[in-house]
Amino acid sequence: MSELKVGDIVKAEVRTGQYAGEIVELYGPRAVVKVLAVLKHPEQGDLHHPYNPDVAMFHERRALSYTEKTTVLLRDLKRYSEAIPDYKESLCAAAAAEIEQLDRLRRWSAQSLELMQQLQKEYQSIKN
Repeated sequence: MSELKVGDIVKAEVRTGQYAGEIVELYGPRAVVKVLAVLKHPEQGDLHHPYNPDVAMFHERRALSYTEKTTVLLRDLKRYSEAIPDYKESLCAAAAAEIEQLDRLRRWSAQSLELMQQLQKEYQSIKN
């Protein structure tokens, strides 16, 4: 990949979210990126203990705001060549996609729990 420069449109990985934005400053191994659209909404909860609801503080993670500037390591940037969606529309679509993914995980978890409880009953009835 050729060198990134100020003014380039990039896809930025920021914690657990993804954004389309414009590089406004470069310094060392980092860039300052101005957010233009949300591509993936950040995940909720503790970043160090993903999918664990029993943590000391379960964080609410909001998406970065329109034109908010954030510092990103260059290794977490990729050129973005698609049309940049409207910020509000992209924010709502990203939130809806995250809700859909969480609902699917919830349904998977419920079915898995039910099956595991049935198996546990079977296992307990096994004669030695």
